[in-house]
Amino acid sequence: MDTLTPVLSANWGDEGAWKLENYERRGGYQALRKAITMSPDDIVAEVKASNLRGRGGAGFPTGMKWGFLPKDNPNPTYLVVNADESEPGTCKDIPLMLASPHTLVEGVIISAMATKAVYAFIYVRGEVLHVVRRLQQAVREAYAAGYIGKDILGSGRDLEVVVHAGAGAYICGEETALLDSLEGRRGQPRLRPPFPAVAGLYASPTVVNNVESIASVPAIITNGQAWFNAMGTEKSKGHVLYSLSGHVKTPGQFEAPLGTTLRQLIDLGGGIREGHQLKFFTPGGSSTQILTAASADLPLDYESMAGAGSLLGTRALQIFDETTSVVRTTLRWVEFYKHESCGKCTPCREGTWWLVQTLRNLEAGHGSEGDVEKLLDVCENIGGRSFCALADGAVACVTSAIKEFREEFEAGYKTPAWELFPYGKSALFAPAAKVGTDEKEGAHA
Repeated sequence: MDTLTPVLSANWGDEGAWKLENYERRGGYQALRKAITMSPDDIVAEVKASNLRGRGGAGFPTGMKWGFLPKDNPNPTYLVVNADESEPGTCKDIPLMLASPHTLVEGVIISAMATKAVYAFIYVRGEVLHVVRRLQQAVREAYAAGYIGKDILGSGRDLEVVVHAGAGAYICGEETALLDSLEGRRGQPRLRPPFPAVAGLYASPTVVNNVESIASVPAIITNGQAWFNAMGTEKSKGHVLYSLSGHVKTPGQFEAPLGTTLRQLIDLGGGIREGHQLKFFTPGGSSTQILTAASADLPLDYESMAGAGSLLGTRALQIFDETTSVVRTTLRWVEFYKHESCGKCTPCREGTWWLVQTLRNLEAGHGSEGDVEKLLDVCENIGGRSFCALADGAVACVTSAIKEFREEFEAGYKTPAWELFPYGKSALFAPAAKVGTDEKEGAHA
């Protein structure tokens, strides 16, 4: 258990951890009091020196992103927190906001001071109403305590914070689609440039950061950049939340330094379920290339995952054992991306539809010779040809699955996936009652 480094999750087990008084009892808002004594440039410099990288998937340095804001733009600066967590397998921001919303709120206030923003928006996925309400409660408490509003703690600085519930579109996790949605328009990615730092929300300078990125700021201000740099690897610093799900005995969120290996996390999760072994996993959610058991000892950091041909992404580690059909898994992922495509660009809108049709045929054992090559050809015409990374994620899972398990896809020319891998064997939970009369019927029930 020494692998664990509870910082963001340190108070999750406390009774009433989401309440202001309990958060303050653990030192909450002391970082804000310290930040008030610092200039905006000093706060930015501290975050830059910490080497905090964006926790939403791209891993771009947070302090550097703040530094892109123009100095002479007459328009107001906005801070937007991307809390539209919806990547399949990802479950880190929602537990954080639910258990300790003031950690995020304090990070928002300090980050707004650093970027000289007087308006901040927390854009939350609309389906998680319980999280929306908890954040709204935390913001109200912060207003009442003088942490938000006019003349924060007598510092002369002002800030208004708005918790905004989205309409439940995965595409709004893409920062420019999020901004369009926040402005009241249909959530669709924008063509860039201009980038949000120059012309974002309401055509004004805007910083968009992930929940975990912003929530990490108070600990950096309190403990200093040297403390943060002492964790992680040479180029990937600090602590992060890993989401472990699938065929492990104890799934959940584990906070550990960057560079922790999958094997260490699986051990923390009690190991692979009894009598089975790891077959493949996603290092950063379904939009990252899958890796096999051969990569279980690689450090889970940005550089190592890139070297292995994948991405660290949101550190959503979906674990699959040998009972899992790769064809079925890939189909389910691509069905999600097809459904969530905003339809703005043709390669994504049409390409994901064709991927689903072909994968359905292969899953049912009705594939034709050349279908695997067709999948790869469609992927080549989707990836890198769309407005945003949704299409790239849709093809990443397909191409990597074919690379690692091509024979399973080719078996779909004649044999249904449910005959090779009976779906009941890979189920995480026993069905309450038998549905259907055979494996095929049960699989589609």
